[in-house]
Amino acid sequence: MITKAIIPVAGWGTRRLPITKIIEKSMLPVGNRPLVDYSVQELIRAGVTDIYMVISNVEPCQVKAFYQDNVALNHYLIDRGKEDRLQLAKTLPEHVKLHYTTQDPAGKYGTAVPIAMAVEEYNIDEPVYVFMGDDFIWNPGGKSSANSLFSSLKNSDESAILGVEVQKDEVDKYGVLSEKDGELVGIVEKPEVKKAPSNLINVSKYIMSPALLNEIVDYVNTNDFGPKGQEYVVTDPIASYIKGGGVMRVATTKGEFLDGGSVEGWLHANNVVLGSE
Repeated sequence: MITKAIIPVAGWGTRRLPITKIIEKSMLPVGNRPLVDYSVQELIRAGVTDIYMVISNVEPCQVKAFYQDNVALNHYLIDRGKEDRLQLAKTLPEHVKLHYTTQDPAGKYGTAVPIAMAVEEYNIDEPVYVFMGDDFIWNPGGKSSANSLFSSLKNSDESAILGVEVQKDEVDKYGVLSEKDGELVGIVEKPEVKKAPSNLINVSKYIMSPALLNEIVDYVNTNDFGPKGQEYVVTDPIASYIKGGGVMRVATTKGEFLDGGSVEGWLHANNVVLGSE
């Protein structure tokens, strides 16, 4: 069982302006819960007990506030005889701990940076789940993406990546997985439809081994792309990890990938979740 997870939730969410001036992107509501909580609850059900959130340095932090007990609210519910709603106000079970790493938006940026920061700050040296905070897999009643990732592993030294099937004519919008015998060969970014290696897209859901985590830390620390340079994308150290002999299994899911990064994606996520409840 894997008991640790890293969830990056920093960043300004500029594609969702102006609403992200006042609401953090990961806190945008889908149904009656924020985006990030769908991944948090899924990971808890998979056995995760320590979650490392990489947050921005902007205060107050809405993610922190959501996962803390609201003492005033609890007292209000008790005083008004609404104790039955106390459980709804409690967003984390007692056995789960959240740890926070603060990322400066003015510093290095890209998907590799928050992972490296959490690994270094908390000396993480065991396999972890890595889920982004602004999307999730919706598969009520089915196998979760976390469980799909874990069951794809053949030994504890391996990593895993989740692939979601899309229509072949849509692959040019995504990073597409190239795999052989269930192992990742590479990720092709936005390929021509005719040249795409598969119709499995990368949705940034991973299990990362200590070897891959070290690769990510080295990549971030040894490169300096400058403030106007390229992003520190996690797919670069993943490619190096594979080239060096690391194994990354390709897991698949029957669930639907729901993304809050665009207005259209966020509206669709709400329609899917609310339509199934």
